[in-house]
Amino acid sequence: MEPRIDYLSTQLGPKFAKHLVSAGKVVSDSALPATTRELVKIRASQINGCGGCLDMHTKEAARAGESQVRLNLVAAWRETTVFTEAERAALELTELGCRLADSSGVGDEAWANAAKHFDDEQLLALVAQIALINAFNRLNVLIRQPGGGYQPGQFA
Repeated sequence: MEPRIDYLSTQLGPKFAKHLVSAGKVVSDSALPATTRELVKIRASQINGCGGCLDMHTKEAARAGESQVRLNLVAAWRETTVFTEAERAALELTELGCRLADSSGVGDEAWANAAKHFDDEQLLALVAQIALINAFNRLNVLIRQPGGGYQPGQFA
């Protein structure tokens, strides 16, 4: 599989990527736990079928010390015991935020569950992380950016 376009070799691509990365820095500088941010990126990338992002974020999570068991079980988080209640609330919000067309959106119950575990700043960071990874996923899926070649720390 080859990408349809090397967007970083265009005039627009690097500018666009720079702004997405800057938005990501805002989220990473927030009080939302790093582990939660990575779980959100992984789950969204699974749902959206983004091999490039899934490759990157699973490798970065492992590099940061995430266990292989948890990485292996993200897709089946409901049927596991390895995630905290806060992480489970974030994963639920992620799924709903990725599948807007498949449902009636993010219901009050899911929002209230997330609000039990995260303050307003963290909730906004969580929403921003979900929106941002969806943007990256869509970019990569549209251009067919393949997964498999990412090296941890490659974009650090």
